[in-house]
Amino acid sequence: MLINIKGKAVRKWIYALMVFITSIAGSWMMYEIFSESGITVLEVVLLVLFSITFLWISAAFWSAFIGFILQIFDIDPLKLKRNKHFAGQLDNVTVKDRHAVVMPVYNEDTDRIMAGFEACLVDLQRTGQLDHFDFYMLSDTQNPDMAQAELTAWNELCQRLGALSENIYYRRREKNTHRKVGNLADFCQRWGYQYESMIVLDADSVMTGECMLTLVKAMQQNPMSGLIQTVPIPVRSQTLFGRFLQFASCLYCPMLATGQAFWQTDSANYWGHNAIIRVDAFIQHCGLPTLAGKAPFGGDILSHDFVEAALLRRAGWDVLLLADLEGSYEEIPSNIIDYATRDRRWVQGNIQHLGIINGKGLHTVNRLHFLFGALAYMSSLVWLVMLVLSTIDAVVRATTETVFFASNYSLFPSWPVVKTEYIITLLSATAIMLLGPKLLGAIVALVRRRDQFGGGLALMTGALIEATIAIIIAPLMMFYHAYFVLNVLVGKNVSWDAQGREGRMVPWKEAFKRTWVASAIAIAWGGITLSLTPILFWWLAPVLLGLLLAAPIIRFSSSLYLGKLSRSLGMFVSPSEVEEIPALRILRIRLANVQHQDEILLSSPLMPPEQWQDMPEQSFEFLSSSVEMPIQRLASDNKQQ
Repeated sequence: MLINIKGKAVRKWIYALMVFITSIAGSWMMYEIFSESGITVLEVVLLVLFSITFLWISAAFWSAFIGFILQIFDIDPLKLKRNKHFAGQLDNVTVKDRHAVVMPVYNEDTDRIMAGFEACLVDLQRTGQLDHFDFYMLSDTQNPDMAQAELTAWNELCQRLGALSENIYYRRREKNTHRKVGNLADFCQRWGYQYESMIVLDADSVMTGECMLTLVKAMQQNPMSGLIQTVPIPVRSQTLFGRFLQFASCLYCPMLATGQAFWQTDSANYWGHNAIIRVDAFIQHCGLPTLAGKAPFGGDILSHDFVEAALLRRAGWDVLLLADLEGSYEEIPSNIIDYATRDRRWVQGNIQHLGIINGKGLHTVNRLHFLFGALAYMSSLVWLVMLVLSTIDAVVRATTETVFFASNYSLFPSWPVVKTEYIITLLSATAIMLLGPKLLGAIVALVRRRDQFGGGLALMTGALIEATIAIIIAPLMMFYHAYFVLNVLVGKNVSWDAQGREGRMVPWKEAFKRTWVASAIAIAWGGITLSLTPILFWWLAPVLLGLLLAAPIIRFSSSLYLGKLSRSLGMFVSPSEVEEIPALRILRIRLANVQHQDEILLSSPLMPPEQWQDMPEQSFEFLSSSVEMPIQRLASDNKQQ
């Protein structure tokens, strides 16, 4: 079905006006609070920092609010018509050409990646359309033992699949040059000529056969589309933290994605996996350069997905987000330490985008993706600096004698003025914009899909507990993100290793090792404010308590026992637990019955014939005049036909 997006410019202006009007109003109130008694240099800095953070939370709130309106009335965010859902609309569309499903892996758990790979293949085979697809496991594994385990498991998989193994391939690179970017580029340059499109999976991805077919058909029906992104929903979490995060994602992500799709229109973002990409467009326009200079802005492009979406859009291809397409799943870190470790990599990649935000020819929305991606992490540093500067300001005021007569000739005293009404209004507005999306997401789920969360009571109870936990862990995540941003800004690189996915309980030693600095700062901070400015201490109490109890929070939230207990009590119930999807059932059964043969005859995997295609390196300094825009290509194809 052709996706006809109307009013693109109007949508962006509506969204931009709501964000900026709110931001200006908040900044003005903060200025009024500061200026009544004379604004200091310190308060000017605070005002600037506040304006940045208020802009960020305003953008997030209004995107969520738009998503809420569209979802509550079941309106498609792209077409702005009553939602009929893509899977149903494309049932009669015939799959044409050939398509690849690729899973790049790097030093991953062998049993998990093979089981996920098999689950996707078998579920697609159930649709009867497997003949149009080839599956590739693209290994960048450098650990020799893991590489040997992959080869053994691959041969076992081929034996188990029998005739279905004709559609699967395994390739391992000896040197993982340019990481995942180089891995996918190697596939496209050597075998991309055979395929119209490729569905990119992550090592922990699972997609249903219906979802993959829908992506292929949607791309066929929309010849201007270069990339179509789904919304990956977390599954299989077992620890308390994992289940909390999984529940929150299932509850809020569809609404948030709907709001994003509304204003992004044909310039959506790419999250690196669980998406379909037009191979020819990717080859011609997504050859990533090595950026000049040193870290954090130079070197290999780390968060390549945002950049690839921007390059496709720059070349004239549509990048779409199908917020309502179901059947796209992923797994998430099981504890706060692993979650923060993953964020450390993303912090560096997103900040690097600021170095190319002014790249030649980039679409405005893609520039916003770069900016918002960086602000998502840098805002933590800004919040922390604001809290520190506010503490300094309060301590200075508490230890300085108030001057009522600024001049010897003054007839009247200069009384300090506190605009209480502005303070209350601003605090209330900030709280609403921070917590409002959670309430809106819960309302949508209560109205539209309460049964998927185990009923209305389980849904609302889980939402209330989730909001509480989110507030408790927010100070620790703020501390981690601020620390990561500082590391990146001073040029300290991070290794991009495989992330931990399976549930584990964090040992006390590791928990204290990763949190003692934050806890020590909280003790000193609390002691100073309690003795000098007790009112500020009680305002800071939630932040200080979260930092002080960081180690126990990490330890107990990573508990598998508490995760299972929460499940037995009906807490944090997610849709994948209420009704198990066939593809996830295949994955579960396969992992529960992993058996390796004692002796197996290993054979080198066979690959299709190669036909090399150059992948031109793109530039952010200029646009190549030889690049053929997709509209020109389509016109040429129609003329030839």
